[in-house]
Order: sequence, then C-alpha cells, then structure tokens
Amino acid sequence: MPRYYFHIRDGNVLSQDPEGAEFDTVELARIEAVKAARELLSERVLHGELVDGQSFELTGEDGRVEEVVKFKDVMNLAE
Repeated sequence: MPRYYFHIRDGNVLSQDPEGAEFDTVELARIEAVKAARELLSERVLHGELVDGQSFELTGEDGRVEEVVKFKDVMNLAE
C-alpha cells in the first residue's frame, strides 16, 4: 500500500510530515487531507490565527508532490 506524506506549506516554509500514512489511492489520501485541513483551520480560527495560503502537499514515497490541498478551498462559504 502506498504511503503519502502530508507536508504543510505556509508561504516559503514547508513543515514536513516524517511519518506519513498508507492509503490505497491518492484520492483517499486527498479525502483525509481535506478532513485534516478542516480540523487545522478550526483550531486556527478558534485561536484567532491568520488563515492565508496554507496547504497540504501530498507527497508520495518518491518525494513527488501528488496533490495540493489548499486550506482555503476546504471551507464552504456563502457568497
């Protein structure tokens, strides 16, 4: 089963996920990244922190970025 790493990009800073997690497909990893991004966003909002430009870079075992999940894109906001 492939392992994906959920690195967090915040501007020029990349916080690396040293452990990663195993998923059957990159789509399943993306679904988990959306859930995790929503959890992190809720914590940031609760503590009055800035939410601007953070994203998960889902990286495969070979180090290649497979998907990018922007934190802003996981919110459901009315226009």
